[in-house]
Amino acid sequence: MIVAIDAGNSRIKWAVHERSGWLDRGVLATADVAWLADAADEWPAVARVVVCNVAGKAVAEAISSVLGKRYGRIVFLHPSAEACGVRNGYEHAWQLGADRWAALIGARGLSTAACLVVCAGTATTVDLLDGTGLFRGGLILPGFDLMRESLARHTAQLPFAEGAFRDEPRNTEDAIFSGCLQAQLGAVERVFGTLARECDARCLLTGGAAGHLAAHLQIPFECVDDLILKGLVRCADTV
Repeated sequence: MIVAIDAGNSRIKWAVHERSGWLDRGVLATADVAWLADAADEWPAVARVVVCNVAGKAVAEAISSVLGKRYGRIVFLHPSAEACGVRNGYEHAWQLGADRWAALIGARGLSTAACLVVCAGTATTVDLLDGTGLFRGGLILPGFDLMRESLARHTAQLPFAEGAFRDEPRNTEDAIFSGCLQAQLGAVERVFGTLARECDARCLLTGGAAGHLAAHLQIPFECVDDLILKGLVRCADTV
């Protein structure tokens, strides 16, 4: 039995997995990490807990404190040179975010084809995974909501825009909404073109903002729920 926990900047997602599949899952705000104790009351008494944490040291310590007495050693995923059929092509393997590493491992478990792994959350990451399992590098950019928040926070007259996507925006709300979304779409589509020129490739799209991108992407893609959690389950016996 495996409990997989994805601690991100905004949300903590968790799921319980056994050989037959997912048994239970949930989500809470990262600021409410202590509530994991309540969630754990419903988990199996004996399980291996594997965590991907990009929310900082304090959150990691809180997870260990909340769950350690119940489950003993809590395993935190750290990027390595190779794992589960994925080779890490980063210049310094340890600098790769644990969430990106878990997503790449999850993607490799779904397909051995070349793919673009896109995680659209607080930040958006766009990572190249070739058919041999080599992670060739990728992009990090502010996520869709973070782009809008930045404009609202650092400009005197622009709001946090709750507009709509328009090809030719004619008001400020739509102009901000469309501009931030076009930046996300453009980054994904340009990097996908690098793979598509070489071979048949696929795009795997996951994360809380995936729906915004999915509505307008002009490349072949597949939405995959909980790709990071899937990666954690794959590598649970190796970390």
